[in-house]
Amino acid sequence: MEHTNRTSAFARRLLAGAFVLGGIAAAAPASAAVPNPIAIFNMVRSAGVASCLPNAKARVTISTLGEVETMTVAATGLPKNVGFDFFIIQQANAPFGLSWYQGDMESDSQGRAVGVFVGRFSRETFIVAPGSTAAPVVDGEDASTNPATEPVHTFHLGMWFNSPADAAAAGCPNIVTPFNGEHNAGIQVLNTSNFAVKGPLFNLVQ
Repeated sequence: MEHTNRTSAFARRLLAGAFVLGGIAAAAPASAAVPNPIAIFNMVRSAGVASCLPNAKARVTISTLGEVETMTVAATGLPKNVGFDFFIIQQANAPFGLSWYQGDMESDSQGRAVGVFVGRFSRETFIVAPGSTAAPVVDGEDASTNPATEPVHTFHLGMWFNSPADAAAAGCPNIVTPFNGEHNAGIQVLNTSNFAVKGPLFNLVQ
């Protein structure tokens, strides 16, 4: 999906009050915060951007809404005014496994970005395909059928440059990956490789 400056008013309020706790992106001010937090943890810089984005990091806050969760991701140390794509993934590092496109984030003039997502972010997060069937082909990179799979849990998080050109402009590798709506994203920026193989969402039992 093409990125524009679509940071919501809610996200702007988060930006105004975030980036405090532990020197890392943190919780929102009380007026904007989602109640009932059940987990707060960090995302770390991906290995591929270690030299070009040495200060990239994020703080993730997950709150319960009863039957679903809200995930707030507040990142710092990013290139300014750049789009990113956020995914729920099977494993933190390549080849990543099954991956779900959760949404978009965009950095501000200080290299900070906030994403607020609502979904299933707990030990119940999984992908399943009881059988193979036809799938819509939107562009040339799409598969026309899906592979059948038993339930596969996706407990890791990852964030990618929306554009290889933006990555190159930041001094990062100019690598094309499928991690955006057009399947022409850039390199991964942040992930949860600071957790074991099961990933941080494994610990959240609802």
